[in-house]
Amino acid sequence: MAAEYPLPHQPDADGAKPLLIGYAAGGFDLFHVGHLNILKHAKSQCDYLIAGVVSDEMLELTKGVTPVVPLVERLEIVRHISFVDEAVAEVVEDKMETWRQLRFDVFFKGDDWRGTLRGTRLEHEFATVGVEVVYFPYTVNTSSTMLRRALDALTRPDATARWQAKTIEGTS
Repeated sequence: MAAEYPLPHQPDADGAKPLLIGYAAGGFDLFHVGHLNILKHAKSQCDYLIAGVVSDEMLELTKGVTPVVPLVERLEIVRHISFVDEAVAEVVEDKMETWRQLRFDVFFKGDDWRGTLRGTRLEHEFATVGVEVVYFPYTVNTSSTMLRRALDALTRPDATARWQAKTIEGTS
């Protein structure tokens, strides 16, 4: 039985060019509008978008962050974003290994990597296999780090007591 849609890297029935496959990885923890913007912009520059949701273990290893939302739930959220054609768990640190598994054409990353040692190395490695690295600006007003700080502030005893007092007074 034939696939309903052309598979990545396969010409469609008319022999048209293969789909341009994009890959956008992220923790996508405490999903916010910045995450949505990156996925939306990424999809606008490719035909088929794969979102790599970084595993809990990889977030702890690479960023020293324990996610608030577990991987299985983050995958479910990202899988249901209309711009995303496929969501996969990213379980290895080596982006070239991820490429060997998925064979994407364009790698999308936040511009905080641009001009860094990691970003430059990634660009060179991907250039050897014909993958373009495209950077997107992060949404300035929102980040998972900012949301984590807000949650931490809310869970401190003094912050909780102030919130409870306002709720009792009816001022919240």
